[in-house]
Amino acid sequence: MVFSSISFLCYFLPTVLFCYFLVSKKWKNVVLLLSSLFFYFCGEPKYIIVLLASCIINYQTGKVIEKTKEKRKRKRWLILDLVINFGMLFYFKYFHFVIDNINQLFSTNIMIGNIMMPIGISFFTFQGVSYVIDIYRNEVKSAKSLWSFATYLSLFPQLIAGPIVRYETVSNEMENRSENWEERAKGCKRFIIGLAKKVLLANALGALVQTCSEMDAPTTLSVWMETLSVTLQIYFDFSGYSDMAIGLGWIFGFHFLENFDYPLIARSITEFWRRWHISLSTWFRDYVYIPLGGNRCNKWKQRRNI
Repeated sequence: MVFSSISFLCYFLPTVLFCYFLVSKKWKNVVLLLSSLFFYFCGEPKYIIVLLASCIINYQTGKVIEKTKEKRKRKRWLILDLVINFGMLFYFKYFHFVIDNINQLFSTNIMIGNIMMPIGISFFTFQGVSYVIDIYRNEVKSAKSLWSFATYLSLFPQLIAGPIVRYETVSNEMENRSENWEERAKGCKRFIIGLAKKVLLANALGALVQTCSEMDAPTTLSVWMETLSVTLQIYFDFSGYSDMAIGLGWIFGFHFLENFDYPLIARSITEFWRRWHISLSTWFRDYVYIPLGGNRCNKWKQRRNI
């Protein structure tokens, strides 16, 4: 179920909004959790267990690290959490790719079953890992309950297409968020803008790409049209989903950070990196690049870090 589908726009979203605004503040997170799990179940029925496992593992590890005072033990728990999280991500996303390459390089015939990648596994894995690392760094307090953390990790507006929302961004809003009709109106407007990007622009550009790619005798003009159309299609599709997620967040009282900042007007690769999928680039900066030393080391280590 995608945001631009009839089932989401005409059935799922109105039902969730009706239930959400009908119940008291005490039950709003329950409505969000149940609706988010149902949303994921509609897309990946059998892999909802992976999402639930991620919720339990990261929540419990965060609690243990917070209560543990000895630095060495805290680091061991952190490493274990990283191995489990990235192990699952590697298995579902890259294991088939690695085995295929091994078979080609060494002429082997290793057979594995068809591995389907759970929807949104990159997003909820990165969010779970950032939560545990921030607790290890004493930058955030652990969630008050498993249900609160599960609501954060499975929140349907950003579950399948981002942006990557760090716990520190919404930790206060998980329990105490202010909601008003002005914010909701802004959220509706932002959602409509994102929906228009997806349906009116990205989908139309996708049709143009398909037409150009199916030409029997492509011309220089058609190749350029296809190249530019693919670029714009990817941007409007991805940024459209981010706009819809941010808009839905406002409606429910959450304030997600911006994920795109007009990346196609960037004047350099570095500037493009800062403007495109901001939540992912800042995630790698804060949890990979800087901990490895960033640019405060010799040139060889800096290149390794990059």
